[in-house]
Amino acid sequence: MIGSGFHRTLHSGIVNPGSSARDQVVLITGGNTGIGFFTALGLARQGAHVLLACRDARRAQTACERICDASGNRRVEPLELDLGDLNSVARCAQTVLARDLPLHVLINNAGIAGARGLSVSGYEIAFGINHIGHFALTQWLLPRLRASAPARIVTVASRAHHMARGIPFADLQRRTHSWLTVQEYAVSKLANILFSHELSRRLGGTGIQTYSLHPGVVATEIWRHAPKFLVALRKRSMMDAEQGAETSLFCASSPEVQGQSGLYYDACKPREPSALAQDRALAARLWEFSERAIQSFNPHG
Repeated sequence: MIGSGFHRTLHSGIVNPGSSARDQVVLITGGNTGIGFFTALGLARQGAHVLLACRDARRAQTACERICDASGNRRVEPLELDLGDLNSVARCAQTVLARDLPLHVLINNAGIAGARGLSVSGYEIAFGINHIGHFALTQWLLPRLRASAPARIVTVASRAHHMARGIPFADLQRRTHSWLTVQEYAVSKLANILFSHELSRRLGGTGIQTYSLHPGVVATEIWRHAPKFLVALRKRSMMDAEQGAETSLFCASSPEVQGQSGLYYDACKPREPSALAQDRALAARLWEFSERAIQSFNPHG
């Protein structure tokens, strides 16, 4: 499932010489476990300075130590970030902007599935964490990404976006209502792709490239809130987290995708997403909704 010319083995530390993040500063959300952990490890092995933005500070520190030991790269640091709490997102952005560091790659990786309720900031929990939190973080870090261009913004979506029937704007500030939470998760992943496409259109000519992707159906902690019987059934066909990191790594560091901004990837290849994911009017409406959602939290004042 690996794209042409992009072969690497995380356990051995082998990385294709043509794909390198050496001396790049990368921020990845949710990098303490699952796909995010192996993406961070792969980039650290390529020589990147990696910032792991995670909700649990203790687990983030442990992950940083593991990545440092496995990669031999000591430039791996934790950041505190709760994507469901826009005050936390603003603090994380302020911390990054206050440092004398460029930012070359932002990987919107963290996510949640199978949970019910509202985020801290009052949005349906999957939408609030998977989309609104990442929308805010991206918006608030754009000044640093612009100043560091060429830069990349990689957003981990899902093939599940095909199941979304639209964006139910009237329900986005209501508690999860579907029985297995599948529809809410699908909506959040549709939002991820719409956001990445719209971001590409708005950032044309800035030197910032955007990518969204399906990592595969991966057995990670994202499913920790889902019903146990559903997880057991799905795990029969799931890949492991290391395999799931391949497309994220590809989009974050491969020279093959340079100039392919705004596309959606699956198995390290551009794929056509659903018709809704290509709806420019829907993307614009989602952007306006999201801008209003984060306006009062802006760390830039």
